[in-house]
Amino acid sequence: MSLLTPSDKTYLYQPKNLQRLLNKLPDYENNKWLKRSLKILAKIVKKNQVDSLEWKILTATLKDLEKGFRVFSDYRQCRKITIFGSARTPVDTLEYKLAKDFAQKVTELGFMVLTGAGGGIMAAGNQGATSKKSFGLNIKLPFEQNANSFIKNDPKLISFKYFFTRKLFFLKESDAIVLFPGGFGTQDEAFETITLCQTGRQPPIPLILIDKPEGNYWKSWHNYICDHLLENGYIQPEDTQIYTITDNVESACKAIQEFYRVYHSCRYLKDLFVMRLNYDLTPLEIEQLNEKFSDILIKGKIEKLPTPQKQKAETDYLPGISFYLQSRKFSRLYSMINVINTFPCQDSPYCQPQYR
Repeated sequence: MSLLTPSDKTYLYQPKNLQRLLNKLPDYENNKWLKRSLKILAKIVKKNQVDSLEWKILTATLKDLEKGFRVFSDYRQCRKITIFGSARTPVDTLEYKLAKDFAQKVTELGFMVLTGAGGGIMAAGNQGATSKKSFGLNIKLPFEQNANSFIKNDPKLISFKYFFTRKLFFLKESDAIVLFPGGFGTQDEAFETITLCQTGRQPPIPLILIDKPEGNYWKSWHNYICDHLLENGYIQPEDTQIYTITDNVESACKAIQEFYRVYHSCRYLKDLFVMRLNYDLTPLEIEQLNEKFSDILIKGKIEKLPTPQKQKAETDYLPGISFYLQSRKFSRLYSMINVINTFPCQDSPYCQPQYR
């Protein structure tokens, strides 16, 4: 039985009444988004098509999001790396040691580390990074998993109810994804990350697959990709450039560093694709990009991004390029970024590590 009468629902859904509610709130720069959110909730109430279970799902989802937004809000300027891998990897294995060493190394380079907060590879990541420089994104399960001792009771430990909200923060907050061998969960995380990068729902980031020396876990996985997906035309050859396979911690760290050597970040400004860089490209370098990557354009050319009159985002002060990108060419962006990162920038004032 609904607790709201039809007149109550009509009142909530009327824009003027929503505006009255907003007018009572303190000034907030993102009031337009708050208004849209309230309109959606009011629409749900008015239509009365949501039962108590669905309200519980909606409420729990919002609670997950609130916790994630709150914890990460103080670390927006820090680049972060997510470490995925099996929760069942024993402490005395080479894979555990590699994950621990990798986490320690990347924190020395200025990154923070995200793990799923469980055992195995996740514990190795938190141990190597230490709780001071790592986060734990735990998931509530009927079996597995309690938070590992290296992140337990830390304020940067977040317990999520749903996998999808947890995954959202892994990808939203990460500037690189690193995967060690694991089971269904690890495979799911690998394929989902690749899919999101391939379709442009995730901005380009390094995806590094680390195996033990002479191990064949990821090599066999890659062979399956080539023999069944690529061979049958289900993916394009450039899709395999989204990920890098290595058995060496130094190589993994170098791949991540080189990815952000010149490239910084990207986003859409309406239909225009904008790529921010750590230094300004020369006209000759931009012309080289046009020669190599004209196939990814819908129209026009790759052009230098003009300096905005007003800075709306933290990255607006960085130089960049812009172009109209074909929707099926996101994988080719990895090739473009690799080329851009080969351009010299020793004399540029922008050629410094840019963490966010």
